[in-house]
Amino acid sequence: MIILIKNKDTLIYDDFVFKCCIGKYGFSNKKIEGDKKTPTGKFALENLYFREDRKTKPETKLKLVKIRKNMGWCNNPNSKLNYNKLINLDLNENGEKLFRTDYKYDYLIPIKYNWDNVKKGKGSAIFIHLTKNYKPTAGCIGISEKDFLILVKLINKKTKIKIL
Repeated sequence: MIILIKNKDTLIYDDFVFKCCIGKYGFSNKKIEGDKKTPTGKFALENLYFREDRKTKPETKLKLVKIRKNMGWCNNPNSKLNYNKLINLDLNENGEKLFRTDYKYDYLIPIKYNWDNVKKGKGSAIFIHLTKNYKPTAGCIGISEKDFLILVKLINKKTKIKIL
């Protein structure tokens, strides 16, 4: 099965239709780092990351990863080894902090965009994460916690996401 991002505010999976939000400047098939656009294409999904200190372990077939205080996602195109990868922020690597003070990353799933044969500057840290207000993201896909928890019960490691 495929998760379909039909337009800027609709995520569809099987018979479920969820409200969502995307990047502030819409979709792009020529994404670049920092452009606040959501990349188009068909992508695999990574693991489900969650804040065990705030949330219960979700029911899912995806592999679960507990978010720790030192975890980040490298969004520095000048990083030769770590661009668009999970990193340890204690090792002086710059990146998107996963252990945030707000709720947005209490649950998240990285989208495997720019994943294999990573191209520096083509975009990083593209996630499905939480939103409460559906305001535009920096390029990720935001859905409500209630909808996120329904979605992760339905999907598995073979599920793909298609962003039109």
